[in-house]
Amino acid sequence: MQVSVQEADFDSAAEALALTQGRKDIGAVVTFEGRVRADDGLSALTLEHYPGMTEAEIARHVAAAQARWPLAGVRIIHRIGRLGPGERIVLVITASAHRQSAFEAAEFLMDYLKTRAPFWKQEQYGDGARWVEARADDLDAARRWQSPAKR
Repeated sequence: MQVSVQEADFDSAAEALALTQGRKDIGAVVTFEGRVRADDGLSALTLEHYPGMTEAEIARHVAAAQARWPLAGVRIIHRIGRLGPGERIVLVITASAHRQSAFEAAEFLMDYLKTRAPFWKQEQYGDGARWVEARADDLDAARRWQSPAKR
């Protein structure tokens, strides 16, 4: 497991290769890359965090995913700072022997990152800025993981 919170951009393909290189026990790799959308005239998205706490909280949820699904590897990168439309924000890679575990673990981790990870997000528009809270549909998606783990 590797978790990074950083300002620097990342290369999704290089990260997936680093996670899987030389491994013969991995049959499925799911890669999710989130980007800034230019919805409703958005000019920038600024992400802030509390160093140390944010990484520890994400790592705690990765450990929960590893306890719930048989994962062979996990890589998460979340960017902070000011990002413009089209820029990468987040990368979640899950690897497992089988696809269902890799897909479900990736969705679990993204639902956590969208709704409960300790990031503060501010959207900038031509007429000002506003702080962003989790959307209702993201909260609804995250609720499905509250049931007991299935293996």
